Amino acid sequence: MSGDLLAVSDLHVAYADNRAVVDSIRPGHPDDWLIVAGDVGETFAHVTETLELLRDRFARVVWTPGNHELWTPEHDPVTLRGEERYLALVAECRRLDVLTPEDEYPLWTGTGGPVRVAPLFTLYDYSWRAPGTHTKEESLAAAHAAGVVCTDEFFLHPEPYATRDDWCRARVAGTERRLAALDPGVPTVLINHHPLRREPTEIMWYPEFAQWCGTDLTADWHTRFRAAVVVYGHLHIPRTTEYDGVRFEEVSLGYPREWRARVNGTPQPVRKVLTVR
Repeated sequence: MSGDLLAVSDLHVAYADNRAVVDSIRPGHPDDWLIVAGDVGETFAHVTETLELLRDRFARVVWTPGNHELWTPEHDPVTLRGEERYLALVAECRRLDVLTPEDEYPLWTGTGGPVRVAPLFTLYDYSWRAPGTHTKEESLAAAHAAGVVCTDEFFLHPEPYATRDDWCRARVAGTERRLAALDPGVPTVLINHHPLRREPTEIMWYPEFAQWCGTDLTADWHTRFRAAVVVYGHLHIPRTTEYDGVRFEEVSLGYPREWRARVNGTPQPVRKVLTVR
């Protein structure tokens, strides 16, 4: 196989300027794969229509959900909530031939391979608490007092789980079992919408927001599961960092006001995540 393993996240196609960026995304080689690490859009149609467009262009598309895909906004005619909404998106992805966290992890054999490409879906459990707080309740209260409250609290429903953190713990346990069963001789590319470690959140302007960004339960996955690279989004702070010798790539496009502040003219949203070893 030739081609590159590419990645992007946080396309937020409700914005016309972001839809124009998506229209510009093209493979450089017929064998290119595209990782889409969540937050494609806020409505069911935004997600499926965008993934269909990208699947028509790339040899393979690998998607994992962000928090926005899991919202049930009032203006969306698809009123499914929680896990039922997620599984309906998975079913649509299978119809489109887009890989999801519920599918077998594919083997990439192009540039930088072979590696096992693992899309994950782990959510968050409020363990990344606001400074000076010691419980979920204290951390949420601090966020409300600061006026920094994630929209998930209103639109991301956890059914059939009692809470989002219960859903997170269930997702982490099931994903951990799958990763532990992989061939230990093959490196991985771990893909998650939320960062697997807390450190990337430390540069955010509002530290109270970190509680909606991940979980301590995944902090060692990059070493335990032999990651060649970890791909994530959510923070809208695209950059490359390294932890324990493993490269972490934040690959988000973000909102127009954000990417315009970073680039002159048209952004280059797609990142190559592997190079020749």
